[in-house]
Amino acid sequence: MRPPLAPTGRPAGARAARLAERRSVRRSPAVRPGLPGGAYAPLSPRDLEQVADAAFTILERIGLSAVTGEIRDYATAGGGYLNEHGRLCLPRSLVEDLLAGAAREIVYHGRDPARTIRSGGNRVYFATSGEAVRFVEPGSGRYRPTTLLDLYDFFRMADYLEHIDFCGQQVVATDICEDARLHAVNIAYAGTVATAKPFSISLADASTVADVESLWDVVIGAEGGFRRAPFAAIGVCPIVSPLRFGPDTSAVLCEAARRGLPVSACSAPQAGATAPAALAGALAQCTAEALAIVAIVNLINPGGPVDFGPWTFVSDLRTGAFTGGGGEEAVLQAAAGQIARHFELPGIVAAGMTDSKRPDYQAGYEKGLTIALSALAGSNMIAECAGMMGSLMGCSLESMLIDNDLIGAVQRSLRGIEVSDETLSLEVIERTVLGPNHYLGAPQTLSLMHSEYLYPRIGDRSSLADWEYRGSPDLLRTAADRVRDILAQHYPRYLPADRDAAVRANFDIRLDPEELRPGGRRWPPR
Repeated sequence: MRPPLAPTGRPAGARAARLAERRSVRRSPAVRPGLPGGAYAPLSPRDLEQVADAAFTILERIGLSAVTGEIRDYATAGGGYLNEHGRLCLPRSLVEDLLAGAAREIVYHGRDPARTIRSGGNRVYFATSGEAVRFVEPGSGRYRPTTLLDLYDFFRMADYLEHIDFCGQQVVATDICEDARLHAVNIAYAGTVATAKPFSISLADASTVADVESLWDVVIGAEGGFRRAPFAAIGVCPIVSPLRFGPDTSAVLCEAARRGLPVSACSAPQAGATAPAALAGALAQCTAEALAIVAIVNLINPGGPVDFGPWTFVSDLRTGAFTGGGGEEAVLQAAAGQIARHFELPGIVAAGMTDSKRPDYQAGYEKGLTIALSALAGSNMIAECAGMMGSLMGCSLESMLIDNDLIGAVQRSLRGIEVSDETLSLEVIERTVLGPNHYLGAPQTLSLMHSEYLYPRIGDRSSLADWEYRGSPDLLRTAADRVRDILAQHYPRYLPADRDAAVRANFDIRLDPEELRPGGRRWPPR
């Protein structure tokens, strides 16, 4: 039977329900941030030891090249040395001593305290990131260069989505890339005004680290306030694989470490291109590179907050092109999460990438496989997990909404099944089979409807008849409509007017205040 119709011709109450859902981003009690992972183990205990031993051997015998004077001085003062090839070698004993004193977790303070997260142990969190240079326009699917306003929109969409715990920088503000300081302070500001969740931005010039910290101090309203309770991280990839320091990015790493700022750092070689084609060899090299990053931070600032990020990527060996999906990527990132727990370090992995250019079936299976395996392996921070398209070249708001459903389902799988005398339900079974012979109206069913089960926001679970009655809508069209509704309404005001004025007085902020409130020309209400 079809549901009764309202005067609009739609099912009665449907519009009110949709509006209520749009206003609410309340997380379902069926899931929560930081659920424990670790049930999936692609590496055996012996495998873990072998990979770790190989990584230590690489650091001690092969070492890293393109060593800056700054890193050389810190490393040699601590016990490292330059070999006959001029490569920096880090003895195993030195690295192990540094790891013993390394931070075991990183606390990211949400400016809404309820959104504070503690990365470490076997707690699993889900994060955006990616730094795409193309925006996938909702509806048309056309790719165009990304802008600062796009970055602001992606930050506030991540702020809205209940299964995103940490908002990494998803796109590059290509319209203001000509000046490093201008770019840095503006992307820092975009994250600050758009979300109360912890977030990160990527910097490529060490001179901008102080500017960004200063801006965030103004946001807090106290000099040194950000350092005492950091709500964001400096993202950086200081290694150019194989085993070579990047001069600019390693300088950013050193400057952030000196200041005691959280560093979201990774190494990202591609198996078959900048790392061995053998997956174990690629993993060993990437582990060595990620350990070198952690070691440098701890030489500069013992116990300083830094992620362990061995992001071993994959090349399609038919073409040499980067590929973000597939079983190889899934198992490598899951293994990275396992290795982080082996070293007892807060880890970050990259999962949720896809080589598809649209949020289609290929995107779904590539994202679902990689995110689920990384989560089940106990990876602390799963980056790249929402919105990324086209082998990290593009980012899609529609995909973010769909991926949010996917992440929620993965979170529910992490929670697993609670077994107890109560949940085994023997009395409920007996009462039901001797009575109504179904459980639909049982008190237990009603009480568990929202605490045991999670429901998709975008996914369609309606009956075939109802779906046809509504015009057979497809997932992408539904997501595009929701994107416009959300971004027409969700303009958070996390920065008080006086603090905003202080920031704008001290920094050249290019986001027009008129674009940061409802009624703007970009996302008019439907």
